[in-house]
Amino acid sequence: MNFQKLPFDTDTMLAGLRPWIECESPTFDATAVDRMMDLAAYDLAAAGAEIGRIPGRMGFGGSVRARFPHKDFGKPGILISGHMDTVHPVGTLAKNPWRIEGGLCYGPGIQDMKGGNYVSLEAIRQLALAGIETPLPVTVLFTPDEEIGTPSTRALIEMEARKNKYVLVPEPARPDGGAVTGRYAIARFNVKTTGRPSHAGWALKDGRSAIAAMARKIIEIEAMTGEDCTFSVGVIHAGQWVNCVSSSCDAEVLSMAKRQADLDRGVERMLALSGEENDVVIEVTRGVTRPVWEPDEGTMAVYELAREIAGKIGFDLSHASAGGGSDGNFTGAMGIPTLDSIGVRGAGLHTLNEHIEIDSLVERAQLVAGLLLRLK
Repeated sequence: MNFQKLPFDTDTMLAGLRPWIECESPTFDATAVDRMMDLAAYDLAAAGAEIGRIPGRMGFGGSVRARFPHKDFGKPGILISGHMDTVHPVGTLAKNPWRIEGGLCYGPGIQDMKGGNYVSLEAIRQLALAGIETPLPVTVLFTPDEEIGTPSTRALIEMEARKNKYVLVPEPARPDGGAVTGRYAIARFNVKTTGRPSHAGWALKDGRSAIAAMARKIIEIEAMTGEDCTFSVGVIHAGQWVNCVSSSCDAEVLSMAKRQADLDRGVERMLALSGEENDVVIEVTRGVTRPVWEPDEGTMAVYELAREIAGKIGFDLSHASAGGGSDGNFTGAMGIPTLDSIGVRGAGLHTLNEHIEIDSLVERAQLVAGLLLRLK
């Protein structure tokens, strides 16, 4: 069957997507993420899948694995890998509510990446309703912690990917609508400064401020940024009383590089910052890391097929390697043909202006359906 004849309907997809967007699911709120997984599990089951609920660990929410009926059930097929956590705290919906304005639809997490997850589900659902069996079995895995580097589910994703021939990742499309065929390496670090407390009024000189030491260290860290490797500080926690010299300060650092060797050198530079300065102890520890994913022959073959399908839909699908890591880093680096960023078009991800282009819902559902029908 011609995938373009599947009856994708924009209003129907919007109606189905809305409950997902209005169920806020920030990574660090396991209960909220589990509520989102409940919605997804129901919709996947209603589309015909056998549902597996995987408990969360490390304080994070759980995952949903959905396997769709197939004559070759259990054999290597296609894995659709997506995350249901967002960077938006509960309450963001009041600032960026679900609304449709001028061909755009707004809401927290709608672009990254609930919109892409939903259109993937809709592609599978419409194929099932049409009685069409894909050449390969399809598995969907939704996980709860991608936005913080996937610390609790990386092994789950990698093991599931090993069981399949291909991985599709419906992360947001690139600004030109293109796909991602490779991603840069990313490392996270925790930095802690430990000083000496004192009363900030009558004994200021007796103290050693962990905050002041961290401020100097942040400038030093961000000055390390170059063409090959970047460094940015995104989180700082310190202090409780303004009349106390702070004895402890914590920060989180993100480093990104296009090549693994450059990231490895960046890791060495960060870890070398540990030590003691002016009676303040600086400790740098390495957090989660995403490996470089470089496009190989298998990934490029999937891309070329996707580009052919996109041409039939009516647009040219470009491709590039990209920063901003995803779970595609893991599967692509494993050598499993992976196509990333085939989700919806939009802008403003991770901001209060996050939105999608409504016209891209049908376009992307057709793209996913075409891939499911053509991958063998």
